[in-house]
Amino acid sequence: MTNSAAAKALKAKGFEHIIVLETWETLPATKGNATLKITALPGRHGPGLLTLALPPVMGSLLEFSSGNKTPLLRLYITGDTLLYEDLREIPRRYPEIDIALLHLGGTRIMGLMLTMDGRQRVVKLIQPRTAIPIHYNDYPVFKSSLADFKERVRAAGLEKQVHYLNHGETFNFVVPTERLE
Repeated sequence: MTNSAAAKALKAKGFEHIIVLETWETLPATKGNATLKITALPGRHGPGLLTLALPPVMGSLLEFSSGNKTPLLRLYITGDTLLYEDLREIPRRYPEIDIALLHLGGTRIMGLMLTMDGRQRVVKLIQPRTAIPIHYNDYPVFKSSLADFKERVRAAGLEKQVHYLNHGETFNFVVPTERLE
């Protein structure tokens, strides 16, 4: 699953089974009584006109459910996006996000920040039960350090919402008890 621009690039590389999702489009997958819904969420790689020169990006929401009940767990993956106006629609449509995987790895081109510049502000906007920063030191061009993010989280008073993982560590996703009834 990807956006239309990435689908073309993947097809050119020989990928055959590509599913394109436009922003807010949902693809359900069901097996037995279990359902996974994947929804494409807004994303923008760069600011202003620079966004036209960069490949489009998307976030994803994964909703896990059993039967026709409300989701047992909602997982938001930001993708390589800036914090911008369209992201404000996410908590309006999905007010109860359990876990957010935050792509931090920002870099700069000609002095302009690419990817997540909002850092801790996206935690305030989305209000997940747990936020986990990822993608912060994967490439040498990244300018956003995890230490900087930790300091901003502390200054914003969001420490209880953020869980830090070292590379190779795991996180156990826990379904809220009230959703199991």
